[in-house]
Amino acid sequence: MMKLAFYGKGGIGKTTIACNVSAMLAQRGYKVLHIGCDPKADSTRLLTEKRIPSVLHQMTHKNGDINFSDIIFEGKIEGLFCAEAGGPKAGSGCAGAGITAMHELLEELGVFEMDWDVIIYDVLGDVVCGGFSVPMKKEYIDKVYIVTSSEYMSVYAANNILQAVKGFSDKERNLLGGLIWNHCQSEWDKEVGESFADLTKANILMFLSEWEELQKNDYAKTLITQKSQNKMLKEQFEKLVDQILGNEKITHTFLPCDIEELETWRESVVRLL
Repeated sequence: MMKLAFYGKGGIGKTTIACNVSAMLAQRGYKVLHIGCDPKADSTRLLTEKRIPSVLHQMTHKNGDINFSDIIFEGKIEGLFCAEAGGPKAGSGCAGAGITAMHELLEELGVFEMDWDVIIYDVLGDVVCGGFSVPMKKEYIDKVYIVTSSEYMSVYAANNILQAVKGFSDKERNLLGGLIWNHCQSEWDKEVGESFADLTKANILMFLSEWEELQKNDYAKTLITQKSQNKMLKEQFEKLVDQILGNEKITHTFLPCDIEELETWRESVVRLL
């Protein structure tokens, strides 16, 4: 069983990437559980083509009497199953607590003991809140993939996530799968990515181009169910899936930087403009 998590700054495209990876794995015959870890409970919409009830919603409305079918829903591709953590309304509670409660219930129901080939977590935003790092704890996952772009605050968030990944890694369990550099529109984007990778010694799994079609699909379906005619776009995602499958047991030495080092690096990027 492979257990993977996608992290990154809000709006960076990690849900779109995670959903298309899940869909392509299922199409290849893998049995996939895709878990959305966001109060918005919107990670699985592309996979089920509807909004499914979140775990926290069911816990609230079913008075604790919950079974597998109340929280796990089939996707539009055979072998693909989905769950959403959910969380409190904006300004009314801790989002990380929702992730913790979901994990406890999934463990209680024996979901993690089932015959999944791949479990994928789509985790919101940053990891300053301890709840967001729950998937990194207790060996829930094998690899973390960080989605970022050349925008400075995306890089800032990526470095924060690298620090968390480093904190949960050890000699026997290196959690970093790599960086996925999204929204690439020019050679400058690649230069920035390569410069940050050189700074932190973190490997870049792939540079993903900016695609208008992908943005439009984000409102409706995955590339698989949409039956995209864009050969280059599908090839990029197929290559990304190949990279992830071949990356399972590979470990990478990496070194997140502190804020002073990151600011110095930022000044060096200015000279690339």
